[in-house]
Amino acid sequence: MARPMKARAAASPAVAGAVVIRDVADSDMPAVQAIYAHHVLHGLASFELEPPDLAEMIRRRDAIRAGGYPYRVAAADGRVLGYAYASQFRPRPAYAHTVEDSVYVADGAHRRGIGRRLLADLIDKCTALGYRQMIAVIGDSANAPSIGVHEALGFRHAGVMTSCGYKFGRWVDTVVMQRPLGEGDDTLPRPRS
Repeated sequence: MARPMKARAAASPAVAGAVVIRDVADSDMPAVQAIYAHHVLHGLASFELEPPDLAEMIRRRDAIRAGGYPYRVAAADGRVLGYAYASQFRPRPAYAHTVEDSVYVADGAHRRGIGRRLLADLIDKCTALGYRQMIAVIGDSANAPSIGVHEALGFRHAGVMTSCGYKFGRWVDTVVMQRPLGEGDDTLPRPRS
């Protein structure tokens, strides 16, 4: 059975200074593309098989931001250590109050609370925007770090879709988790403009 290649140890993006969570800037996009490319080539968080180039990552970012969704980065000492964004969960109008989160941390910057801070920030931003539910679609049921961060921030398991992806020579599950935002489903939502 083929296994994902282990990345050659790269210089760790050390977190010496304070980590700042902020809106993504154009100058961040090469680092965002590199972070995502690493996950595509070496992990199961993304089911893409080939990393998109910088132009495609910029196109995707622009589409997310044009939809009014937050797209954030974690940075320290001028280095992007991770990024997160919310996007439309599904295109049908009934899903207008539900978003899906995506969080990616740079290789070498794991286990420093960056993913948790990015996700907490995204929850706050989406709550302030009036969204009522956040969905996490997590690649690989063995992805304990991502599942754990989501659980710690109030997500509950909504289900597992078994063997729905095929990558690195094996079938891969998808874990679905969900968290209410703001008033959740306790009250009727305001119409979205």
